[in-house]
Amino acid sequence: MPHFSLGILNYAANEGAMSVTIDDVAKAAGVSNKTVSRVLNKEKYVAAGTRAKVEASVAALGFRPSFAARALAGRKSFQIALLTDNPSPYYAQNIQAGVRARCQEAGYRMIAQPVDSDAANLLEEILGLIDQAQLDGVILTPPLTENNAVRQALSDRGLPFVMTAPARLDPKIASAFIDNAQAAQDMTRYLIEAGHKRIGFIAGDPRYAASARRKEGYEAALEEAGLAFDPELVHTGHYTFASGSEAAEQLLSGQNPPTAIFASSDDMAAGVLATAHRLGIKVPSALSVAGFDDTDLAAVVWPPLTTISQPVRDLGYAAADLLLAQSDAVEQRLLPHKLIVRDSVAPC
Repeated sequence: MPHFSLGILNYAANEGAMSVTIDDVAKAAGVSNKTVSRVLNKEKYVAAGTRAKVEASVAALGFRPSFAARALAGRKSFQIALLTDNPSPYYAQNIQAGVRARCQEAGYRMIAQPVDSDAANLLEEILGLIDQAQLDGVILTPPLTENNAVRQALSDRGLPFVMTAPARLDPKIASAFIDNAQAAQDMTRYLIEAGHKRIGFIAGDPRYAASARRKEGYEAALEEAGLAFDPELVHTGHYTFASGSEAAEQLLSGQNPPTAIFASSDDMAAGVLATAHRLGIKVPSALSVAGFDDTDLAAVVWPPLTTISQPVRDLGYAAADLLLAQSDAVEQRLLPHKLIVRDSVAPC
């Protein structure tokens, strides 16, 4: 019969060995059972020295509390969900890695749930997940961050949630984001400084707030340099390789093609590279190409992409950190971006 103490389920240190209980941990550390429970549940207000003794005893005895028993103790599931709708597998992998890392530190589980933000039953699907998993919180990624019905439903239930890269910051909702407009302006300025005056721009899916912000940054850099905005140099993609390739075909088939193309994602920039190779246009000597995100793809295409590093993994980590913070304060966390110079851009 399993032994329970303060709602913590005891596990055997090794199969076939005598079970290790929370009482054993408390005795070894010289503290109370309640103190052990607080340490296991990552609660605040435990002295650093006491926490270290408990953690050392847990490791030495091989004690492992279960999620189910912790839930019974604190009426929490110790599970949060990351909801995503992004066509880039690199983006999904990196943001999941960041959320998972923070969850592991806090003793939580992450449920990664891809959804279709345009689905008629979106709200039903999300609420069903919340009820089934008894979630302690949710992380929303674009374009779900702009879905008022989803945000309202979470608020009505009193379920904590955090947004990544929202279109507008809400003083009542914690967010983690980068300055997309400034990042795009930095990249466009870099291309201008390399001598390029006709710079094609491939905007992202209009459902995503970042798409409009990046286009704003592109236009701001042109204005800053005294270059006229040419709508013929701007095409819309969908953050996919295929859409980037199609946009490049249109940009490069004109009578006065650009000498550089800045795509709003690395996937679309890779599509530009593929089209340029197929058309016999050498990159970067005849055409410079830049991307955005600095996903794993950026370093393996040829030539490797000059791009904006969006710290997607750090965004995921920050979002989980904000969600798990035991604080009533609402934080808007701005993360830094970085321009990564590789081999796909050359002087005009």
